[in-house]
Amino acid sequence: MNRINPLYVGLLLVMLLLVLYVKLSGLKTELKEAKNSYKESELLAKNLSALKNVYANKSKSKASLLRILSQSSIKSANIQKKETKKGMKLSASKMDAKVLNSLMSKVLNGSYQITSLKIKRLSTTQVSFEMEIKW
Repeated sequence: MNRINPLYVGLLLVMLLLVLYVKLSGLKTELKEAKNSYKESELLAKNLSALKNVYANKSKSKASLLRILSQSSIKSANIQKKETKKGMKLSASKMDAKVLNSLMSKVLNGSYQITSLKIKRLSTTQVSFEMEIKW
């Protein structure tokens, strides 16, 4: 009665190995999921870094916007610009629709953070607009 059957010890060891194998396979799947999550996070971080380089460069944005406004076709529209620390407000009470089209094609194809844009049609060829760009 005091002796333990060796078959019971063997069965205990087999059960222990089976439990460890199941736990190990579960941990392997968790590790694969963690690696995939890490890769996604790394890709997102790289994308955000690239976007920050494009949109957060205040001097580059300001210089390119001033270059657009200094073009002869757009300069003739008498666009009022008001610079603030956080951005620039552009407005024109009366301008030609073709000039606005040219301005919008240049601004919208650039990398600017436009926070507000209001365009009002005054006649078939005249419009007024207000735009706020932040850096």
